[in-house]
Amino acid sequence: MSINKQTEDYIRSRPSIKDCLKEGLINYSSLTRKISKEKGIKKFDAILIACRRYKRKLGLEKSREKKIIDILKNSRLEIKNKIAVIVIEKPRYFDDLIELQKKIKKQRSEFHLIEGQEVMNIITNEEFIPLIEEVFKNKIIKINKDLVEIVLVVDERIESTSGVIAYVYSLLGDNDVNIVEEMSCWTDVLVVIDEDDLAKAMGLLKF
Repeated sequence: MSINKQTEDYIRSRPSIKDCLKEGLINYSSLTRKISKEKGIKKFDAILIACRRYKRKLGLEKSREKKIIDILKNSRLEIKNKIAVIVIEKPRYFDDLIELQKKIKKQRSEFHLIEGQEVMNIITNEEFIPLIEEVFKNKIIKINKDLVEIVLVVDERIESTSGVIAYVYSLLGDNDVNIVEEMSCWTDVLVVIDEDDLAKAMGLLKF
């Protein structure tokens, strides 16, 4: 592996160092010595050049980050509490799911489906748990309650700007807000988190 690649991988895997380098708050010589010692690379100048090159690359990331934040500043938040995520075995036929969706939507309540290879996740209001238990009986794998759904509605620029969704997920994850479930649909970014994390998440999502 090249010295350039080793240096980039080292910095990328250490978010605190990466952030300091991005903001110009790090001493190149000290960082180079640290990488040289920990990676056992003796070519000091090559590491130093790799650090400076990666800093320029991070500068481009910072420019993109500003664009992302500008998009998020013009977004609006929608919060729904008393949400549950029910994990069920993936049915062979979807008739029961379609009927369930009709019943829940008829009451103007939340209903989202996420399909995996072996399971399906139902995101809905807690009040419908008994109905789901009745319909799917022994096919329920897990029920998560005491959750909130946050929907971030952004403008159409999200379509042509890479990294917006990843930025939101990283922002929450890096600040210990556990994302129980997530999905996106064009200009809507939806995350489901624990009720206890709502205040922290709201603070983070004020751009």
